[in-house]
Amino acid sequence: MLENISSSTLNTTVSSLTRLPWYQFEACAKVPHWFLLYYGVKVLNLVLGVPFNILVMWMILKKKSEGSTSDIFIFNLSVLDAYFGLMTPVDLVNRLYFNHPTIWYSVNFAYGLKDTTPLFLTCICLDRYIAVAHPILFTGIRDTRIRIGISSTVWGLILAYSFTKCFLGVMSVNELFSGIILSAFFIMVFCNLSIIWILRKSVAGKEVMNPVKKRAFKMVIIILGIIVVNYLPPVALMPFASTYSFVTFRCKVSLSVFSIMDLSCTIEPLLYISKMESFCSCLKSTSKKPVDVTI
Repeated sequence: MLENISSSTLNTTVSSLTRLPWYQFEACAKVPHWFLLYYGVKVLNLVLGVPFNILVMWMILKKKSEGSTSDIFIFNLSVLDAYFGLMTPVDLVNRLYFNHPTIWYSVNFAYGLKDTTPLFLTCICLDRYIAVAHPILFTGIRDTRIRIGISSTVWGLILAYSFTKCFLGVMSVNELFSGIILSAFFIMVFCNLSIIWILRKSVAGKEVMNPVKKRAFKMVIIILGIIVVNYLPPVALMPFASTYSFVTFRCKVSLSVFSIMDLSCTIEPLLYISKMESFCSCLKSTSKKPVDVTI
């Protein structure tokens, strides 16, 4: 149990960090490969994820009123992911050399932001679900101000969670994190499976699917795959955090789970960019009648 671990085991001195550069806790000395994976993903997010997310923000701002209704949520998601990626050097330097309490506050705040990014991803999935399943209702709530209001509310929840994690520590929000991940995961899976069912049902008995629906169908399949890969591990493992030993939780489970989750910082903007490129190609090839491929 985590409560039975002494403070001397949990707190690592600067000398031990110098001696054991890739892991924060001495108890994890026998399993350094999980830390190598974890930091490798963080470096990947810094090198690729940050530029990709900045590009996504630039593309959305450039489109202005021509984009999808979900672009507001995607923009906010990119802001969170870009900030988290930019904190990588701060996190690494503090772990390896300084171990300064004040810097740990800022690092924990960044981790709190990353923990709650599924909230904006859930908003995207719900927006697309309403557009497909309830088009009449969606027509009445297309107003951008509604999505700005929702985004502001989500930001309030995110900041409250992040500041709690920042000042009270990681374990203070562990159960809340599990609840957020579980709720977001099941909502996202429901929305995407519903969209797939509706799109498949709409072409039942037809030999060829409409090109617009076909592109939408492929995109939802990809998004569903990303949701399952990135968020199923924390859904399956994190609710049982209190039952793990210190070494199992701190040195294996949490590192593997957060490594997979953190990959979303690079995968999500890459998916958006690839979608926009195919959309632009579609517009160029369709000179007579432009087609809206967003949902």
